[in-house]
Amino acid sequence: MNLNQNESSTEIRNLVMRERHLAVSEREWKHRLRGYGYAIRDTAEGRFVTSIRQDAPLCQLS
Repeated sequence: MNLNQNESSTEIRNLVMRERHLAVSEREWKHRLRGYGYAIRDTAEGRFVTSIRQDAPLCQLS
């Protein structure tokens, strides 16, 4: 994995988790993330942060 891609994933994960901490509910959290252009997708492999524009997974949440 590219180091820049790894750093980018870490930054995205940090933003997503910070927003989760600030949100009162999961619904509000997902709404807040949409403002940044992100969404949460639940799959059999786990939870992923995805790009709304590209509909592509960006990083996995543990």
